[in-house]
Amino acid sequence: MKIGIPKEIKDHEYRVGLTPAGVKTLVDAGHDVIVQRSAGTRVGFSDESYISAGATLVATAEQVYACPMVIKVKEPQAVEFPLMREGQVLFSYLHLAPDPEQTRRLLEQGVIGIAYETVSDARGGLPLLIPMSEVAGRLAVQAGAAALQMASGGSGVLLGGVPGVAPASVAILGGGVVGTNAAKMALGLGADVTLLDISLERLRFLDDVFGPALKTRYADRDAIDALARESDLMIGAVLVPGKQAPKLITRGTVRHMRDGSVFVDVAIDQGGCAETSRPTTHSDPMYVVDGVVHYCVANMPAACARTATLALTNATLPYVTALANKGYRQALLDDPGLRQGLNVHRGVVTNRHVAADLGYAYCSPEQALRDDAAVAAALG
Repeated sequence: MKIGIPKEIKDHEYRVGLTPAGVKTLVDAGHDVIVQRSAGTRVGFSDESYISAGATLVATAEQVYACPMVIKVKEPQAVEFPLMREGQVLFSYLHLAPDPEQTRRLLEQGVIGIAYETVSDARGGLPLLIPMSEVAGRLAVQAGAAALQMASGGSGVLLGGVPGVAPASVAILGGGVVGTNAAKMALGLGADVTLLDISLERLRFLDDVFGPALKTRYADRDAIDALARESDLMIGAVLVPGKQAPKLITRGTVRHMRDGSVFVDVAIDQGGCAETSRPTTHSDPMYVVDGVVHYCVANMPAACARTATLALTNATLPYVTALANKGYRQALLDDPGLRQGLNVHRGVVTNRHVAADLGYAYCSPEQALRDDAAVAAALG
């Protein structure tokens, strides 16, 4: 199979779909890998390293999108949609539920869109989202610490304090992978950290792991509002896989937060968990609402793109290899977890949450693949 790796073009997006080591694995398995020139240069993967791995380098995105399967990091940008064609497999982060325009364009193009963020494993985990959630959770604390500085509009509170001066108070909304990694970083820097979640089982687990250093609270309305008012830094780390993030931070809550406090919304890829959140970029990452500094960068792990690329390839490569070796249809039929990643298929929506959030009819992945096989058989 021919597999294309384009250069990412989203603002300050330096990650690349596969490392040279990942490319070599595919080439050794008999596949042709087409990589756009300078796709990985900024993160230390030279064109020569891809050539040494067996890739063919091309100059343009058009040449990459001529491949039947394209491996990306972030969702396609406006100029990339016309390059796609019916039946092309796109394996990437998509985050369709809060993005009606992208969904419409992928449906119009007839793309087979497999979203990293909804691929699941046997335990119900999200193996292709986890590595970027780990990066984003840790980065959220670094970004929040920088946003608290006076030059960023923050209150001037040092996250870890100093002897004789109290540390910053940090509230983390959500105890999943992002929240756990944020808690680890914030505690490591000496902050006073409280984590909220609606799962008592998860709160018990985190209490056992972190001990008394981490305070835990059940995430009811009163607790969320109280901690928002009291905290110097609040991190939104909530997730409903494939679905728009619930708006747990209301405009009223933001109005009662301290001037110069900071809200980092890691859920912004799924629409954000605050009513005041809107996607920002690394070029212009912050804005202020009612005195509260908001950091809502939609591709946060790109700030540490080398680490993120290595972590992502570690996770995605077995799935990419299966799709290439078996063909997408058989790979999806053989692996129910990978099948959960199928979000759009030749003009229909195959993720229940995306269909519900955006008002589309839902077609199960199984039905879409059966219809696909029937068409292929009819065509001989």
